[in-house]
Amino acid sequence: MKDLPTSLFPALLVGLPVLFATLSLFFRTRGKALVGLTGCLLTAGLSLIAFVEVTQRGTVIHILGGWEPPLGILLRMDSLAAVFIGMTALVGVFISLYAWRYFRAQEATTGGFPLFWPLWLFLWAGLNGLFLSNDLFNLFVTIEVIGICAVALAVLSGKSGALFAGLRYLLAAITGSMAYLFGVALLYGSTGTLDLGLLGQVLEPGTTTTFALLVITLGLMIKMAGFPFHFWLPPAHSSALAPVSALLSALVVKGAFYILLRLWMEVFGVSLTYAAGQLIGLAGAVAVIWGSWQAFMQTSLKLIVAHSSVAQLGYLLMIFPLLILAPGVTAGSADWLSSAWTAGVYQVMSHAFAKASFFLSAGIIIMALGHDRIESLRDLVGHMRITALAIGIAGVSLIGLPPSGGFIAKWMLLKGIFLSGQWWWAPVVLGGSLLTAGYVFMLLRLAFAPAREKEPFRPVPKSLEVCALLLALGSFLIVLPADYLIQFLESSEIFGSGIESIVEGGADGND
Repeated sequence: MKDLPTSLFPALLVGLPVLFATLSLFFRTRGKALVGLTGCLLTAGLSLIAFVEVTQRGTVIHILGGWEPPLGILLRMDSLAAVFIGMTALVGVFISLYAWRYFRAQEATTGGFPLFWPLWLFLWAGLNGLFLSNDLFNLFVTIEVIGICAVALAVLSGKSGALFAGLRYLLAAITGSMAYLFGVALLYGSTGTLDLGLLGQVLEPGTTTTFALLVITLGLMIKMAGFPFHFWLPPAHSSALAPVSALLSALVVKGAFYILLRLWMEVFGVSLTYAAGQLIGLAGAVAVIWGSWQAFMQTSLKLIVAHSSVAQLGYLLMIFPLLILAPGVTAGSADWLSSAWTAGVYQVMSHAFAKASFFLSAGIIIMALGHDRIESLRDLVGHMRITALAIGIAGVSLIGLPPSGGFIAKWMLLKGIFLSGQWWWAPVVLGGSLLTAGYVFMLLRLAFAPAREKEPFRPVPKSLEVCALLLALGSFLIVLPADYLIQFLESSEIFGSGIESIVEGGADGND
């Protein structure tokens, strides 16, 4: 770490949103919105500049207070962290613009929900801090900040349904946090360090390490709503305000996945076995089928999108069995690792853009009609063409049709599946895509169908529709730099040393 270039960007990416979140608390409703939106725009700009710096200089670090690990706190921004921070910036800035206009349009009747802005900025700071953290306890602190802000945002409307769903979300988040913290305590007690780099070097296989892997994975699965711990996600996401639903689905659940990916690849390689990879892959496979089927059965648009998130997160879990070698397979012949790695990151990005667009579109429909029953989508094309187009484009990416980011994710996942010889995952990927196509085409069929009864469509600001459409287009535009992004991701330390560690650990465990 000492040889890596230092930069102020990691500290600024956390400090700037915290500063504006705190400042916004001193203003009234419109002042909060203006300060909050300014902070969001500046944070997004800083994130993109930091992304460019990593592309030019490679991994950069910032040592807080000049104290190096294990005593001090080190922030590390490598290729993987830069991609997640950049994705959060792009998705977050469009959600922020949407929220500013959305709350302003409802200010007379709802008061504009001014607390949204400090909560969202604290949440953004927590996400950036999580992506930059290189310490198990700092990861715990940041995921707690994210969880507290996310629950507060989920109940912001004050409606009974949102409060009940928020309480369930809070209990699930606390349970996941306690499981994670218990695993951290076990690791600290056995190694005396919490730094990820040092842990990867000193951690040895044994009962304590295996149990720590188990409880940490369990806690993170609860937080990311991985099957069968997804019970809190559909009600929490569907009952929240539209901008909040978009944040929760597109960004918040990705934080737990990011930690799980880093820990499996950088820390727990010595304890991973082929069976462990297959087990977490099985959970992902069931999530894909179950979540897609539940989405197909819903009559509310937001519930369809919420259950769809359970399925799309299942694809992320299905990359883990591809990263651990089967018995008798050598590291030199594991040429599918790059495909699995790319599939996971592209699934994260395409899902973030598409799902944010879907939830924002649902918010537009609720604003226009007062509800989101799917039967009300009839003749949507005749009244709100831009929103109908956004739903169609986002749906195509969720299905995985070319030339979307979802297509690259599923194509690379299938490539990794067949190259690794784990063909039994392929029917799940294809079946999930077919089920997704079922509910997406059902929505589009209704959008083009003539209305049975004339339902009054109230006017909605066009800027809201444009934000939803631009996010949907983002799920396609991420295809354009695909070659560059794949090379950039493969230059990450986690793909180099992390892949080597997980391959060697899996091979040792299989022996």
